[in-house]
Amino acid sequence: MKNRNVLISGASVAGPALAYWLHQYGFDPVIVERAPALRDGGYAVDFRGEAHMSILRMMGILPELEAARTGVGSMSYVNSAGKPVAKLPADLFAGDLEILRGDLARILYDATKGFTEYVFGDSVTSIAEDDHGVTVGFERGAPRRFDLVIGADGLHSNTRRLAFGPEEQFVKHLGVYCAIFTTANHLGLDHTGHAYRTAGRLTAMYSARHNAEAKAVFYFGSPELGLDRRDVVRQQALLTERFTGNGWESDRLLHDMRYAPDFYFDSVGQVRMDAWTRGRVALVGDAAHCPSSLSGMGSGLALVGAYVLAGELAAADGDHRTAYDRYQERMGAYAAGCQKMGDGVARLMVPGSRLTASFLNRYYKLMPYLPGKDMAARIARRTAENITLPDYASLAVR
Repeated sequence: MKNRNVLISGASVAGPALAYWLHQYGFDPVIVERAPALRDGGYAVDFRGEAHMSILRMMGILPELEAARTGVGSMSYVNSAGKPVAKLPADLFAGDLEILRGDLARILYDATKGFTEYVFGDSVTSIAEDDHGVTVGFERGAPRRFDLVIGADGLHSNTRRLAFGPEEQFVKHLGVYCAIFTTANHLGLDHTGHAYRTAGRLTAMYSARHNAEAKAVFYFGSPELGLDRRDVVRQQALLTERFTGNGWESDRLLHDMRYAPDFYFDSVGQVRMDAWTRGRVALVGDAAHCPSSLSGMGSGLALVGAYVLAGELAAADGDHRTAYDRYQERMGAYAAGCQKMGDGVARLMVPGSRLTASFLNRYYKLMPYLPGKDMAARIARRTAENITLPDYASLAVR
């Protein structure tokens, strides 16, 4: 086996999933993660269709995921008094299995920590490739040698920046910003969620962890603002400016935001690249082809990408040139389809005018009675299943 020693940057979803499969085929994965520990919180992510579910089954983690699932059903749009005026079906939001991103990361970590070296609180600062491998520099640790380097470090991938170029070349801002944090379930939501939409803004809450808590979500439309992604004080001040007096639960949630242990704020964007590999470096998950958090496809796409990339490396006996080409070929159309799901969703999520927002609220109210009411959910399912997974089982050595 060639190129057995593989560095993976990122310990969220794609990174640990890739480490799991690499280990099955005889590789030795190391994961470096900038955060000092696993990141809790985050929004709910979902898996749908046989491609996603079969990989979770093969990994042996499906029972744990089922136990931790949110169980959230349909989502209701409400008016300023909190009265439901429209309801969207659960399949559109939750697929076959919905779980909080933090819970998913913990389960993946537990499934891989026994054979994967995890380095928390550090990040890659340099990548120097030669004919025999890659010398990787780190922010805190000493330089190390690896055969291959895989970037699984998300929308704002540091690996992508170092190996391919500045973020601006590849990340397309969709005109929306998002904030999410954990709060008390003061509305008593029972495996459901409420959303309140006004022109250019959306405030939502949905129950989590068997109704013991809730997630508060803010979306607002805006061109790129150039905010420091680590300046929480400025981010919260901006949300307060945008949503104070917006109605429904906005002011209460803005107050609770100050005490949240897991506040998250970011732009909503997609990653568009002609190629996800260069030399001995490859990208997987959001770092390669983020379809945006609004698409509902990001975690499933990351899971499939990790499975295919590891399988192709095993099928090529570690020859990264052959494996990377096959990985791109197998995943290209599938990733493009998942990204298409994210196109246009931003304008529907936070319409720019009061007239459009009012029209959409009325449309959603009538949706259950219209022909093709389940069309969006069916399209999402077809997109998630639009890949034939290769069978790499015979290549496993463990």
